[in-house]
Amino acid sequence: MEAILENCCLDVHRDTVVACLLTGNLEGRPKKEIRTFSTMSKGLHELEAWLQAASCTHVAMESTGVYWKPVYHVLEESCEIRLANAQCIKNVTGRKTDISDAE
Repeated sequence: MEAILENCCLDVHRDTVVACLLTGNLEGRPKKEIRTFSTMSKGLHELEAWLQAASCTHVAMESTGVYWKPVYHVLEESCEIRLANAQCIKNVTGRKTDISDAE
């Protein structure tokens, strides 16, 4: 199996997308960078440019509601996207935040 060094998880909402980008090598801990983008076209293209600048080609996000669709359509040409069913993702105990969802 191929190890993917640059990947990103997205927590998509109506107005924002929280992105957690992991980069690094296999010898150490990955570097984590978290950013929030607007779900308007300009914000989604800024997200795409940020991912491309980091050489990130693999993205995962929950397929909740309809909010994921515009994100998917903007990123589908530049990234390999994995949609996760929200019911299959283990709930994290404790306080839930957008950042913890993206991580």
